[in-house]
Amino acid sequence: MSSNNYDNDELIFLPEETNNEQAIPRTLGVWNILVVDDDEEIHSVTRLALSDLIVADRSLHFIHVHSGTEALELIAEMRSSIAIILLDVVMESDDAGLIVARKMREELKILEPRIILRTGQPGYAPEEQVIKDYDINDYKTKTELTRSKLVTTIIASIRSYQQILSINQSRLGLQKIIASAANLMEEHSVKNFCEGVVTQISSLIGLEAGGIVCAKAGSVLDMEDDDIYVLGAAGEFAEYINKKLENLHSSKIVKYVNSCLLLKEHIFEPDFTVLYLHSSDYEAAVFLQIGHTISDIDKQLLEVFLSSVSVGYENVNLFHQLRTAAFRDWLTKLPNRSEFINMLDDVGKAHLQKKDLVVALIDINHFADINDGLGQDAGNDILLAVTKRLEETFADKVKLGRIGSDVFGLIGPEYYINPEIIEQLFIAPFKAGEHTLPLAASFGFCRLTSKSQTGINLLKQSNIALNRAKKNLKINFEYYAPEMEQQTTWRLDMIRQLTHDFQQRKLQLWYQPQVDLVTEQIIGMEALLRWPTSDGGFVSPAVFVPLAEYSGLIIEIGSWVLAESCQKLAALNEQGFQGLRMAVNVSMPQFRDPNFVESVKTIITEHNIEPDRIELEITESVVMDEPQIVVEALQELKGFGVKVAIDDFGTGFSSMSYLQKLPLDRLKVDRSFVNEISPGKSAFIVETIVTLGNKLGLSTIAEGVEKREQASYMLKLGCDEAQGYLFAKPMPFDQLLDFLREHEK
Repeated sequence: MSSNNYDNDELIFLPEETNNEQAIPRTLGVWNILVVDDDEEIHSVTRLALSDLIVADRSLHFIHVHSGTEALELIAEMRSSIAIILLDVVMESDDAGLIVARKMREELKILEPRIILRTGQPGYAPEEQVIKDYDINDYKTKTELTRSKLVTTIIASIRSYQQILSINQSRLGLQKIIASAANLMEEHSVKNFCEGVVTQISSLIGLEAGGIVCAKAGSVLDMEDDDIYVLGAAGEFAEYINKKLENLHSSKIVKYVNSCLLLKEHIFEPDFTVLYLHSSDYEAAVFLQIGHTISDIDKQLLEVFLSSVSVGYENVNLFHQLRTAAFRDWLTKLPNRSEFINMLDDVGKAHLQKKDLVVALIDINHFADINDGLGQDAGNDILLAVTKRLEETFADKVKLGRIGSDVFGLIGPEYYINPEIIEQLFIAPFKAGEHTLPLAASFGFCRLTSKSQTGINLLKQSNIALNRAKKNLKINFEYYAPEMEQQTTWRLDMIRQLTHDFQQRKLQLWYQPQVDLVTEQIIGMEALLRWPTSDGGFVSPAVFVPLAEYSGLIIEIGSWVLAESCQKLAALNEQGFQGLRMAVNVSMPQFRDPNFVESVKTIITEHNIEPDRIELEITESVVMDEPQIVVEALQELKGFGVKVAIDDFGTGFSSMSYLQKLPLDRLKVDRSFVNEISPGKSAFIVETIVTLGNKLGLSTIAEGVEKREQASYMLKLGCDEAQGYLFAKPMPFDQLLDFLREHEK
């Protein structure tokens, strides 16, 4: 009399079983009629009167119980699969039937089955009151129920049952559509969305179906072919996600999915269904392995559902394209810098699996020359060729990314990611269109440690190693070490502090007098920059000047030094110390500043200083860095009247041709050569420099003169001037004034 095979939301019609009339049927084709009466004769009469009745091409299947309690148990189990309940009012109690009707509607919330009340004692349940209070189709006394009246009542009730069932199924279906569509709208990945489509459709029609969602790759995937791929799957098909449809084990599925996309319409077959999903430029086919034909009601529900899902399908594809643009390199289709950092985040947190993991950055040397010389198309071809070789070499063993214009990132075991293997990639030349080019590269490596690390930090450490490798003249790779980062951090802290102190006007200019070697009269001074520390000391210029040049701050500092020097020179003129010159050092970043020449002219003019009182000192390394820029700037300033000296002469690798082009006035003999002067020993280099200066018609000045024999030797060679501790140390301006006054006496 009972079964566990009923779905609460599903209408089930089952045939009578010849061996057991009470058994609940398991096939389509009948209306379930529940007869509830404590009189066995009523059961027999009812069955006999209606046994041959056919309604809407279905026969009647009778289920018999003899009490209200039994009826409620069965109704709770079978629910809406019962079409009609022929219900006696008076059974174990005078209102047993009314109790069944009330509990069925109010407590069990079973609304579809139609109730026909029957009573042999009408006084216990007045007809008018019962009709008002209970959702029943008819109320008859048992004496009224002749065959013709019973047939009429049954037919009318079945029609009512069909209408109510259809309305409720549509309502439930629409609720599912709304809920399913809302769930799908939360999915942002194509894979999850497509899996959701299969799952929600299966839920919508009340089945546990397996299925796949397929589309052409070009419209939704990062692939350039036009093959059909499985975007999402459920059930037995899950293993085929992101694979070509043709790889599926079923030729039938391949055939009908292709047909669906070609015909652009649904395909309904007895054991499967293929649904066509379309919105704007996006289309897909949903194959469902259902097992039987979909009903007309379910087809209508699916039509409504698919129209809602189509918008979501378009949105999720647009989101996918946006995400691809945000996290994929447009040229190589590799993960870009943002996605590579996300990948590093993942491996940086994987404590157990990263004992030998390495991050590497590959920087193609002189890549800009390829773009400039052969064009950007050739440059792009080179990048694609490098990408292809990386992918072919490492396959799935290493994760790849394009970090910058010509920088690639790798994540993987050190067995694969090491200098030897990566260097092998660049032995053979690369094909770029019609060009075949050899490439060289620099590599930065970072081994993952046992502690959790963020992706951005791992990338920073790899980049530190790469920058060190690019500066290394002997080898083209470096492994990150903590001290590298400490040096970088120290440099950044120093630059930050230097910037702050310069803005707070804490930097100072000291001045070291320069003398005529013959008369030892003061002829000028060199302005020397000093950076005082909080403990009363000074940061060496050898330390902070390169930092200022590296950061670009030297342009502002250099302008301030020149202005301060001119101001102090004007102050000396007012104090009666006229005719002195001021030597000011100039670095390469200043020459690169397009406003440099005009700035020098403006500062000198504003302080009313004669241009020939200012001498700009440059080093040989500055000349050789970008000689054309330096030569042109100095020639213009020379025309303005400024003097030019070359500092530390002899320590660099000067080209004599450029030296001849420079508008020089003076050569400074470096202190390292002056220190070689000692009694009885020949200072060959010093002699050569002084002789060269004389030949070129230039004055010479020796710096770092600390001993009398050094001064005498330089004078004997024909050197014109000198500066050094023998004559005076660098000093602040106030002390310089005192020194000059004392020297006049």
